Amino acid sequence: MAEKKVLLDVKNLKQYFNQGKSNEVKAIDDVSFQIYEGETLGLVGESGCGKSTTGRTIIRLYEATDGEVLFRGKNVHGKKTKAEMLEFNHKMQMIFQDPYASLNPRMKISDIIAEGIDIHGLAKTKTERLEQVYKLLETVGLSKEHANRYPHEFSGGQRQRIGIARALAVQPDFIIADEPISALDVSIQAQVVNLMKKLQEEKGLTYLFIAHDLSMVKYISDRIGVMYFGKLVELTTSEELYENPLHPYTKSLLSAIPQPDPISERTRRRVAYNPSVHNYAEGEEVKMREVKPGHFVLCSEKEFHQYQQQLNNN
Repeated sequence: MAEKKVLLDVKNLKQYFNQGKSNEVKAIDDVSFQIYEGETLGLVGESGCGKSTTGRTIIRLYEATDGEVLFRGKNVHGKKTKAEMLEFNHKMQMIFQDPYASLNPRMKISDIIAEGIDIHGLAKTKTERLEQVYKLLETVGLSKEHANRYPHEFSGGQRQRIGIARALAVQPDFIIADEPISALDVSIQAQVVNLMKKLQEEKGLTYLFIAHDLSMVKYISDRIGVMYFGKLVELTTSEELYENPLHPYTKSLLSAIPQPDPISERTRRRVAYNPSVHNYAEGEEVKMREVKPGHFVLCSEKEFHQYQQQLNNN
């Protein structure tokens, strides 16, 4: 089996707001993970945990306070020439949470989608530009008749499809999807996620899929990272996370997922997370440790052995 190729390598990433002040916020606090070519890494956690800030820092909407983001081995942050920034934006794109706010209401759909095509000079003529727009609309399940309309003429699900078409216009390798389905109806959510899976298979895309809905994240993701208060607390395959959750916060998140069966839903026991369960001694080293191959948990040495024992007993 061929070795997985790392596309994105996040090393000790920190994003502090109001740094050094009394109201300093550690939105991302020493987070590290890798994303392999062709996979989807899901990033989950409650509102305010830092998952969206992580995505925005990776794509340089925020400059990192500290740490590194390596894309194909090159550091994303730091001083870049115009040509380097163009190349970076060509290969990495973002789908935003709110399809209503992310599209310019005064622009026609054809011009919204073609923005990237124009910036990167991907069409030689107006005819070629329009043909690319038509093809992109078709790719995301819309028709060329939609090209001359404005954003207010579309539903939320259609607008998100337009957002996906805009991201695809520059032929990226990596897409950060920042809660792309949270503003949509449940029935539409499934359609958008299925579209993203289909596009991934056809175009060999790699995703960072940020969401708070664990059941949907499990459906689309190969691996899942769980964030809590700016820290990554657990990272493993989606199957392993559901079968053998180890960190108490992960267990709490999983216990909150509603069950489709009304009988089991009535008996579902919600597990509350209390950070004091860790009770670390002063100077005790708490870091991401590999409890079993590919399964990482933020823990102390003592917890590490407890988690291993827990896995052995399962």
